[in-house]
Amino acid sequence: MDVLVFGAGSLGTLVGALLARAHDVTLVGRDPHVSRVREGGVRVSGAVEARTAPAATTKYDGSAADLAVVAVKSFDTAAAADALGAGSFEVVCSLQNGLAEETLAARLDAPVLAGTATYGARLVEPGHVECTGVGRVVLGARSGGTDPRAERVGKAFRDAGIETLVASDMPRRLWEKLAVNAGVNAVTALARVENGALTDDPGRELARRATRETARVARAEGVSLSNRRALSALDEVVTATEANRSSMLQDVDDEKRTEVDAINGTVVERAERHRLDVPTNRTLAALLRTWEVGRGVRKAGGGSVPPESTSRGESRQ
Repeated sequence: MDVLVFGAGSLGTLVGALLARAHDVTLVGRDPHVSRVREGGVRVSGAVEARTAPAATTKYDGSAADLAVVAVKSFDTAAAADALGAGSFEVVCSLQNGLAEETLAARLDAPVLAGTATYGARLVEPGHVECTGVGRVVLGARSGGTDPRAERVGKAFRDAGIETLVASDMPRRLWEKLAVNAGVNAVTALARVENGALTDDPGRELARRATRETARVARAEGVSLSNRRALSALDEVVTATEANRSSMLQDVDDEKRTEVDAINGTVVERAERHRLDVPTNRTLAALLRTWEVGRGVRKAGGGSVPPESTSRGESRQ
C-alpha cells in the first residue's frame, strides 16, 4: 500500500518505520527529525529492532495514498484534517487519544476508521525511535460492525509485522481506552509519578474515580461499558506499565501542552450534555489547564499559544 503517516512524532515514526518494512510510506513531521530521516532513514531500537527508509516531508503536498494514518496530538486534529483535505485517500485511520475520529470524519470526505495503539514509543533523537514495549494496534469501523476497508488495513499492518486486531466493537474500545487514560494520565502528570504509583492509594482510588465517571458517561452515550470492565482495564494497564511515565507526564516534564482537553476534558463535555456530574474529571482537567496557563503553553481562557511561544519552541506531535 501507499501509506501517508501524518504526525511523525514518537508513535507515528514507530508505526511508519515498521509499515515501511512492507509498504511505501511517507512520514509528515517536523525538522530536524524529517531531515535526518531523509538522510539516513529511521532506526528502531528497543523491543523491536529495525532500520527502514520511508520518505519524509515537513509539508504534505496533497499526493494521493491508499491509507492515511493520523498520529498527531489530539489538539492538532482539526489542522491535520484541513491539510489532508487536499489529498485523496481510500481510507483514513486515527491512532490518537480521545475521540479524535469524530473531528476527522466531520472534515474529510474519505472514510475514517477508529484505532488504538498500545505500542510504547519514545523519540530518542532525530531519526531514532525506541520501541519501549510491543503492544497491539486495534482498528475498525467507528460505529462498530465490520468494514472491508478495516480488514484491508489490518492485513497491511500485519504484513509489516505489527500486532494488529480488526475489531467490530470499536465504540466500546475507544471509551474503555478513554476511561483508562482519564484515570492514569492526569493523575500521574499532576503527581509527577510513574504509572506504578497508582497500584496503591491514594492514587489508585483517585484514578478509579475518574475511570468510573468516564464509564458512566460512556453508557449515557449509548456505549456498553460497565464500571467493572473499565476498572479491570485500568488495573491491567497500570500493572503492565508500572515503570512507564504516561504521555501526559512526559508533556509536563517537557513543559508542553497536554492532551487534557481530549481526555478528561472530553469526559466533562460529554457529561454536561447528559447533565451528569463528573467532579473528579472536572477537577483534574481544571488543575492541568491551570498548569498549562501558568507555564505559558495555553492562553488564559482556554486557547493554545502559537508553537514559537512554547518553552521548547515546538508543539510535539
